[in-house]
Amino acid sequence: MSNRYPIPAETCRIENEIKRSRFITTLAHTPTREDARVFIDQIRAEFADASHNCWAFLIGPPGTTGNVGMSDDGEPHGTAGRPLLTVLTHSGLGDVTAVVTRYFGGTKLGKGGLVRAYSGGVQHALEKVQCTERVTRIAVLATIGYAAYESFKRLLPDFEVRVVAEDFGTDITCELAVPAEQIAPFKQAVGNLTRGQAQVEEV
Repeated sequence: MSNRYPIPAETCRIENEIKRSRFITTLAHTPTREDARVFIDQIRAEFADASHNCWAFLIGPPGTTGNVGMSDDGEPHGTAGRPLLTVLTHSGLGDVTAVVTRYFGGTKLGKGGLVRAYSGGVQHALEKVQCTERVTRIAVLATIGYAAYESFKRLLPDFEVRVVAEDFGTDITCELAVPAEQIAPFKQAVGNLTRGQAQVEEV
Protein backbone atom coordinates (compact mmCIF):
# COMPACT_ATOMS: atom_id res chain seq x y z
CA MET A 1 0.00 0.00 0.00
CA SER A 2 1.23 3.49 -0.85
CA ASN A 3 2.47 5.46 2.15
CA ARG A 4 1.17 8.78 0.81
CA TYR A 5 -1.92 9.78 -1.12
CA PRO A 6 -4.55 12.54 -1.24
CA ILE A 7 -7.61 12.27 1.01
CA PRO A 8 -10.53 14.60 1.80
CA ALA A 9 -9.56 17.14 4.48
CA GLU A 10 -13.18 17.80 5.43
CA THR A 11 -16.74 16.62 5.05
CA CYS A 12 -18.21 18.31 1.99
CA ARG A 13 -21.86 18.68 0.98
CA ILE A 14 -23.51 20.00 -2.16
CA GLU A 15 -27.16 20.03 -3.25
CA ASN A 16 -28.85 20.27 -6.63
CA GLU A 17 -32.31 19.80 -8.08
CA ILE A 18 -33.08 17.79 -11.20
CA LYS A 19 -36.70 17.66 -12.43
CA ARG A 20 -37.98 18.51 -8.94
CA SER A 21 -35.93 15.73 -7.29
CA ARG A 22 -33.47 16.98 -4.64
CA PHE A 23 -30.03 15.37 -4.70
CA ILE A 24 -27.82 15.99 -1.65
CA THR A 25 -24.25 14.68 -1.96
CA THR A 26 -22.13 14.29 1.18
CA LEU A 27 -18.46 13.32 0.86
CA ALA A 28 -16.12 12.41 3.72
CA HIS A 29 -12.75 10.96 4.67
CA THR A 30 -13.18 7.39 5.94
CA PRO A 31 -9.89 5.55 6.60
CA THR A 32 -11.56 2.18 7.38
CA ARG A 33 -14.64 0.20 6.33
CA GLU A 34 -16.01 0.73 9.84
CA ASP A 35 -15.62 4.50 9.47
CA ALA A 36 -17.42 4.32 6.13
CA ARG A 37 -20.30 2.36 7.66
CA VAL A 38 -20.61 4.81 10.55
CA PHE A 39 -20.64 7.77 8.16
CA ILE A 40 -23.27 6.13 5.92
CA ASP A 41 -25.45 5.40 8.95
CA GLN A 42 -25.12 9.01 10.10
CA ILE A 43 -26.34 10.31 6.75
CA ARG A 44 -29.18 7.77 6.70
CA ALA A 45 -30.26 8.96 10.15
CA GLU A 46 -29.98 12.63 9.14
CA PHE A 47 -32.12 12.06 6.04
CA ALA A 48 -34.32 9.25 7.34
CA ASP A 49 -37.32 10.59 5.39
CA ALA A 50 -35.49 10.61 2.03
CA SER A 51 -36.53 8.40 -0.89
CA HIS A 52 -33.01 6.96 -1.19
CA ASN A 53 -29.60 7.22 0.46
CA CYS A 54 -27.26 5.68 -2.13
CA TRP A 55 -23.58 5.29 -1.34
CA ALA A 56 -20.14 4.07 -2.31
CA PHE A 57 -16.80 3.95 -0.55
CA LEU A 58 -13.17 3.33 -1.49
CA ILE A 59 -10.71 2.49 1.28
CA GLY A 60 -7.00 2.60 0.43
CA PRO A 61 -4.93 4.47 -2.18
CA PRO A 62 -6.65 6.19 -5.12
CA GLY A 63 -7.90 3.87 -7.83
CA THR A 64 -7.64 0.66 -5.79
CA THR A 65 -10.64 -1.66 -5.82
CA GLY A 66 -9.72 -4.22 -3.18
CA ASN A 67 -11.69 -2.55 -0.39
CA VAL A 68 -14.81 -0.94 -1.83
CA GLY A 69 -18.56 -1.03 -1.33
CA MET A 70 -21.70 0.42 -2.92
CA SER A 71 -25.48 0.43 -2.71
CA ASP A 72 -28.33 1.54 -4.99
CA ASP A 73 -30.63 1.71 -1.92
CA GLY A 74 -33.74 0.86 -3.89
CA GLU A 75 -32.93 2.71 -7.11
CA PRO A 76 -32.87 0.55 -10.29
CA HIS A 77 -29.85 -1.76 -10.30
CA GLY A 78 -26.65 -0.10 -11.49
CA THR A 79 -28.03 3.47 -11.57
CA ALA A 80 -26.54 4.80 -8.32
CA GLY A 81 -23.98 2.76 -6.36
CA ARG A 82 -21.91 1.70 -9.36
CA PRO A 83 -21.75 5.21 -10.91
CA LEU A 84 -20.77 6.64 -7.51
CA LEU A 85 -17.98 4.09 -7.13
CA THR A 86 -16.76 4.69 -10.68
CA VAL A 87 -16.39 8.42 -9.99
CA LEU A 88 -14.60 7.77 -6.68
CA THR A 89 -12.23 5.27 -8.35
CA HIS A 90 -11.15 7.91 -10.87
CA SER A 91 -11.16 10.84 -8.42
CA GLY A 92 -7.50 10.67 -7.41
CA LEU A 93 -8.54 10.45 -3.74
CA GLY A 94 -8.28 7.55 -1.31
CA ASP A 95 -10.14 6.69 1.91
CA VAL A 96 -13.33 8.36 0.72
CA THR A 97 -17.07 7.73 1.05
CA ALA A 98 -19.90 9.43 -0.84
CA VAL A 99 -23.58 9.30 0.07
CA VAL A 100 -26.12 10.80 -2.32
CA THR A 101 -29.51 11.43 -0.78
CA ARG A 102 -32.54 11.75 -3.06
CA TYR A 103 -35.91 13.24 -2.34
CA PHE A 104 -38.11 12.10 -5.24
CA GLY A 105 -39.88 14.98 -6.94
CA GLY A 106 -42.50 13.04 -8.87
CA THR A 107 -40.77 12.88 -12.27
CA LYS A 108 -38.89 9.73 -13.26
CA LEU A 109 -35.44 10.40 -14.67
CA GLY A 110 -34.89 7.11 -16.49
CA LYS A 111 -31.81 4.93 -16.09
CA GLY A 112 -29.45 7.29 -17.92
CA GLY A 113 -30.82 10.29 -16.06
CA LEU A 114 -30.26 8.60 -12.71
CA VAL A 115 -26.69 7.65 -13.59
CA ARG A 116 -25.96 11.25 -14.62
CA ALA A 117 -27.63 12.66 -11.51
CA TYR A 118 -25.81 10.44 -9.04
CA SER A 119 -22.39 10.56 -10.69
CA GLY A 120 -22.71 14.30 -11.33
CA GLY A 121 -23.40 15.01 -7.67
CA VAL A 122 -20.21 13.27 -6.60
CA GLN A 123 -18.18 14.98 -9.34
CA HIS A 124 -19.37 18.39 -8.14
CA ALA A 125 -18.58 17.52 -4.52
CA LEU A 126 -15.09 16.38 -5.55
CA GLU A 127 -14.52 19.72 -7.29
CA LYS A 128 -15.43 21.55 -4.08
CA VAL A 129 -13.81 19.40 -1.37
CA GLN A 130 -10.56 20.51 0.27
CA CYS A 131 -7.87 17.81 0.26
CA THR A 132 -4.89 16.89 2.37
CA GLU A 133 -2.32 14.09 2.31
CA ARG A 134 -2.42 10.80 4.15
CA VAL A 135 1.04 9.97 5.50
CA THR A 136 1.85 6.62 7.11
CA ARG A 137 4.00 7.33 10.16
CA ILE A 138 6.06 4.88 12.21
CA ALA A 139 6.70 5.25 15.96
CA VAL A 140 10.42 5.71 16.60
CA LEU A 141 12.39 6.07 19.85
CA ALA A 142 15.58 8.14 19.65
CA THR A 143 18.10 8.43 22.50
CA ILE A 144 20.38 11.44 22.10
CA GLY A 145 23.15 12.98 24.17
CA TYR A 146 22.65 16.56 25.38
CA ALA A 147 25.53 17.86 23.25
CA ALA A 148 23.81 16.77 20.02
CA TYR A 149 20.26 17.70 21.02
CA GLU A 150 19.97 21.12 19.34
CA SER A 151 21.47 19.85 16.09
CA PHE A 152 19.17 16.83 16.27
CA LYS A 153 16.09 19.07 16.65
CA ARG A 154 17.10 21.13 13.61
CA LEU A 155 17.30 17.89 11.61
CA LEU A 156 13.69 16.86 12.25
CA PRO A 157 11.84 19.15 9.80
CA ASP A 158 14.00 17.88 6.92
CA PHE A 159 12.44 14.43 7.43
CA GLU A 160 8.91 15.60 8.40
CA VAL A 161 9.38 14.12 11.87
CA ARG A 162 6.83 14.89 14.59
CA VAL A 163 7.89 14.90 18.25
CA VAL A 164 5.35 13.01 20.37
CA ALA A 165 7.13 13.15 23.73
CA GLU A 166 10.53 13.91 25.25
CA ASP A 167 12.16 12.64 28.44
CA PHE A 168 15.21 14.42 29.85
CA GLY A 169 17.21 11.97 31.92
CA THR A 170 20.86 10.90 31.72
CA ASP A 171 20.32 11.23 27.98
CA ILE A 172 17.35 12.66 26.10
CA THR A 173 14.78 10.13 24.89
CA CYS A 174 12.47 11.35 22.14
CA GLU A 175 9.33 9.55 21.03
CA LEU A 176 8.87 10.41 17.36
CA ALA A 177 6.45 9.82 14.49
CA VAL A 178 8.41 9.42 11.26
CA PRO A 179 6.98 9.02 7.72
CA ALA A 180 7.53 5.41 6.68
CA GLU A 181 9.65 6.27 3.64
CA GLN A 182 11.87 8.55 5.75
CA ILE A 183 12.86 5.93 8.35
CA ALA A 184 16.08 4.75 6.66
CA PRO A 185 17.43 8.18 5.62
CA PHE A 186 16.50 9.63 9.02
CA LYS A 187 18.40 6.90 10.87
CA GLN A 188 21.40 7.48 8.63
CA ALA A 189 21.30 11.25 9.17
CA VAL A 190 21.10 10.87 12.95
CA GLY A 191 23.96 8.37 12.85
CA ASN A 192 26.09 10.79 10.84
CA LEU A 193 25.20 13.68 13.14
CA THR A 194 26.13 11.83 16.34
CA ARG A 195 28.91 9.67 14.87
CA GLY A 196 26.89 6.58 15.70
CA GLN A 197 26.37 7.50 19.35
CA ALA A 198 22.58 7.98 19.16
CA GLN A 199 20.15 5.08 19.28
CA VAL A 200 17.20 5.19 16.86
CA GLU A 201 14.80 2.25 16.84
CA GLU A 202 11.26 1.56 15.68
CA VAL A 203 8.77 0.68 18.40
